[in-house]
Amino acid sequence: MDAIRIRGTRKLEGRIQVSGAKNAALPILCATLLSDGESLLRNVPGLRDIETTAALLRFLGREVTVGIPQVRVHAGHRNGLAEAPYELVRQMRASVLVLGPLVARFGRAKVSLPGGCQIGARPVDQHLLGLEALGAKITVEHGYILAEAARLRGAEVVFDMPTVTGTENLMMAAALAKGRSTFVNCAREPEVEELGRVLNKMGARVEGAGTSVIHVDGVDELAPFDHTIIADRIEAGTFLAAVGATGGNVLVQGCPFDDLEPVIAKLRKANLEIEREGKDVRVSREKPLRGVDVTTAPHPGFPTDMQAQFMALMACAEGRSVLTETIFENRFMHVPELLRMGADIEIHSNTAIVGGVEMLSGASVMATDLRASASLVIAGLVADGETIVRRVYHLDRGYQAIEKKLALVGADIERINIADED
Repeated sequence: MDAIRIRGTRKLEGRIQVSGAKNAALPILCATLLSDGESLLRNVPGLRDIETTAALLRFLGREVTVGIPQVRVHAGHRNGLAEAPYELVRQMRASVLVLGPLVARFGRAKVSLPGGCQIGARPVDQHLLGLEALGAKITVEHGYILAEAARLRGAEVVFDMPTVTGTENLMMAAALAKGRSTFVNCAREPEVEELGRVLNKMGARVEGAGTSVIHVDGVDELAPFDHTIIADRIEAGTFLAAVGATGGNVLVQGCPFDDLEPVIAKLRKANLEIEREGKDVRVSREKPLRGVDVTTAPHPGFPTDMQAQFMALMACAEGRSVLTETIFENRFMHVPELLRMGADIEIHSNTAIVGGVEMLSGASVMATDLRASASLVIAGLVADGETIVRRVYHLDRGYQAIEKKLALVGADIERINIADED
């Protein structure tokens, strides 16, 4: 089994390139189900989740050619069942994003209840309530969602809470519905806005993507598209945190500064120097790290996907910091592993109190989910001695060759193969 070996305490210097956004690429790949012809996605990251989505699209009758950083999707033979099986969906929660396009395009969809990282329940009830409002008949049995509708019809849907995949699923479904749909209390993440741009390229009429209220006027058919995926703000934020933890000076190429403003504001308070340089961002640190409090929130707040990485940074900062997680209930699973490395962290319900220590100590640690993996890599970069991060298949779901990118800026890091001791 693959693992990452890190020998820490080396400053990072040089240039590091941000890949395309996974959380933008996945819904856009699913949007190819809404049209015939060939669609081309550019700047696609080379990740396990991309391969899983490609396999799912092939099962649904698409011809998919993955040649990273490009993916071509062509409407091949149609799977008459329009079914997404458990064997594929269990690997990745975002697979539920085929539900809206399938029922909108083919009038029927059978999709397994999703899997993915075990960081909380993350139910799909908002997806189902929204599709029912659009006229779909929904049944859930034997672990599958069955949605049927002769044709969806526009409606107003008010989400109980902002949901990224729920917003995206209903946007895609409404693009082929009859009439106007209005969605209220939508997720405002940049990836939602990106999907709106793609749907409009396909001939849809989407207004307000990236705001709390989205209007979609349905059309009878949509066209294929050619689109370049935005940069991954979470990968970029991870690199900023890594440089902050280790010190040094790195130009993060293609860093989406505007999409990272909540993270950059907190990193600056922690004594990182972060400045734009054209389309890139330079990050450095000369002063000691300072403890900073963070509370996660839906965009444009501090992203939950950066909480674990920020905690690794705070573990080395002077003073105390308080990190409050408001999005997912199980997102402190990296804490026991950081404690193994000498971190001083106390958990009280959904709050972590972090007392910075002078030096972390290298250890063998186990990744439990995608962002937890990244936090352990950052901790390993600053720890004394050798750190082995096991089960990095989690890491490969969201970071393209992170060990190679970090090695290019001076980290002593490599991928190795070891026996799994569990």
